[in-house]
This record gives sequence, structure tokens and C-alpha cells, in this order.
Amino acid sequence: MTEIKLQFEKPAGLKKWAYIFLIIGGLTFLYGLFTMGFSSNEEKQLHFLGVLMYNTIFWTLICNASMFFICITTLAMGGWQQTFRRIPEAISTLVPIFGAITLVIMFYIVVISHNHNFYHWLDSKEVANDPILKGKAGFLNPTFYMVWSILAIGLWSLLGRRMRKISSEADSPMNEETSRKFIWRNTVRASLFIVWFALTVASTIPWLWIMSLDPHWYSTMFSWYNFASTFVAGMSLITIWVLYLKGKGYLELTTKEHVHDLGKFMFAFSIFWTYLWFSQFMLIWYANIPEETVYFFNRLNGPYKFFFFFNLIINFVFPFLILMTRSSKRNYKLLMVVAIIIILGHWMDYYLEVMGSLEKSHAKIGLFDFGILLLFAGIMILQVAKALAKKPLISKYHPFIKESVIHEV
Repeated sequence: MTEIKLQFEKPAGLKKWAYIFLIIGGLTFLYGLFTMGFSSNEEKQLHFLGVLMYNTIFWTLICNASMFFICITTLAMGGWQQTFRRIPEAISTLVPIFGAITLVIMFYIVVISHNHNFYHWLDSKEVANDPILKGKAGFLNPTFYMVWSILAIGLWSLLGRRMRKISSEADSPMNEETSRKFIWRNTVRASLFIVWFALTVASTIPWLWIMSLDPHWYSTMFSWYNFASTFVAGMSLITIWVLYLKGKGYLELTTKEHVHDLGKFMFAFSIFWTYLWFSQFMLIWYANIPEETVYFFNRLNGPYKFFFFFNLIINFVFPFLILMTRSSKRNYKLLMVVAIIIILGHWMDYYLEVMGSLEKSHAKIGLFDFGILLLFAGIMILQVAKALAKKPLISKYHPFIKESVIHEV
């Protein structure tokens, strides 16, 4: 293990593209701020804030999915991921950054502007005259919304940081006793993260942030649907970084066996996302209850009809057909392309969820949306590269490292 490249050095080309994305994204943000954000036109303000909102929620949740992957494999006593574990660790360092941006946007919408065009439940008069909104007022109110959002993002960040901190201990030699204690503390901390993840990402947070944009609508499957969307996108982001580093001569101990398993995650959770998509849609369509069908009616019959069906094609049909074979999951170039398309597909899924509720009369995804996407992508690239450079790429004294080295599919 002494001959492998343990220290990541940021390539000039990577930094160049990150800065290009940041410049394009920054100029796009400033253009939107002055032409829409500061506009007296409520529709323009709504579009500006909506684009920022779905981008920051999407990036926060897919980066948080990296820590979920670490914790769930830790609880499963899995060792196969140890040769590239530092990549999801590095991606998870973005949760406090993107989470802070999310909180700033939410605070402005909910507390400062009190924008009831965003969240109808912010209008006290409308709540007083609406039995459904009045019944949900216990949790659909500014205080609960902001406190729970701060707690969610704060504990994701704190518990994720504790997992990364204990991971650094595997860079020093361990004896049998310290190894047992290390695994036990890892398991305890991972379980705490999973519990909080279940109470937030798998339940309450998608309800508050996204589903309450349509406060009369509800779906018991909505949070699981969002979890599946962000997890498969998160696994795709991990795969992109693994393949990029391997292309630069790093991660020599990460083989096609490991990449094959990452491809299987992408394949399996694309199917799982589709299962949830179909189950949610089919049950609501079959029941035909007005307060449930309102969400799909606009997206299926209105200006979002193209995005509604294209969403299913790009997030299910495409990865399903491409990743079905064993060879495709071992083809680095093909897997890179599929991973990028999956991320873009689920980014569009969040566009459909958020903007489909805010701008019901028209769908206008355009250069502003893609410019903001590049801004977040630029931040992601710089931060992940910075985090990777801080630690050895492989925790060579981890008790499970041998299991990862000899991993075969």
C-alpha cells in the first residue's frame, strides 16, 4: 500500500472548470437578482426564489445522501466501500454549506417576506377560512417550519462531521482492542445519523419544504419518493468522483468490482424510484379523490405534461435499459455518462415538484435554471476537491480495508 497515491492533488483542469461554472453561475445569479429578485413583479420574484429553492434543496439532499450511504453500510458491517469511502465523506462536507444557503432562502421566504404566493399557509386570513389549512396549522406555521429546518440541517451537519472525524482515526495504526472500539463507536454514531435521517429526510422535511407548496394535497409516499430520487442521484455523484479519480491515476485499490457495485446501486434505485413514482401516481389516479388528484392534474394536463413524461423516461427507461447488462456497469465511460444524466434527470424531477406548484400556468425552464445549476456544481467541485486533499484517499488502517481490497462481485 506504500506505492499507491494516497494524497489527492487538485488538477489545474478541475479548478479551471469549477471556476468557469462559478463565474457563469455567479453572473446568472446576479442577472436574476437584479431583473427578477428586485423586481416589483410578483411572478418574477416567485420564479427567482423558486429556482434558487429547488436547486439548493436538491443539492443539499443529494450530498446528505452520501453520509446516509456511509452510515447504512457501516450498520451493515460492510467493508467493500472502504477503498473509496473518502469520496462520500468529502461530498458530505457540502451539507453545512448548501444547508446554510437553504436556510437563508427559507428564512427570507417564510419569515422576512412572508410570501404567501409561495406557501399559502403563511396567509393568516386564508388559514382562518380554510378548514384543511386550519387543521394543519400546528406544523404549517413559520415557527415550526424554521425551527425544524434548522434542527434537521444542523444535526445532519453535526452527526456527519462526527462520522468524518472518527474516520480519521483509521489513518493511524490500531491494535485488536482499539479496532473493536473503533467499530463500535462507528456503529453507534452511524445509528444516530440513520435515526435522524429517518425522522427528517424520510418523513418530515419533504412535507414541510415541498409538499406544503400544495397544502391541500398530501401523499404518504412523498417522502420516500424524494428519498429515492436524492439517493440515486447521490450514488451517481459518488460514482462520478470515483471514476474521475481513477482516470487521474488515484484509487488504485478501487477496481471494476467496486464500480460494478456502484452501477448496481444506480440501477436498483432507479427501479425503486420508478416503483414509488408509479405507486404514488396509480393509487391517486385510481382513487380519483379531488384533494389528491390536484397535484397530478396540473402536471399531467397542463404545461408540465412534457416534463412529466420526460421525467419518467430519463430517470427510469434510460438507466434501466443501459445498466441492465453486467458489461455496462463495468464500462467507465458509459457509467460516467449515465451518472451525469441521472443527476440531471432528478434535478429536473425537483424542478417539476417545486415549479409545478409555484407556476401552474406556464413551464419555463431555461438558461437561468441551468446557470444556477452550474453555480451549485462549481461550489460542489471546489469543496469536494478541497476535502479530498485534506486526508489520505484511503484509510489504510481501517479494520475492514482488506475486505475491500479483495472484494469481488
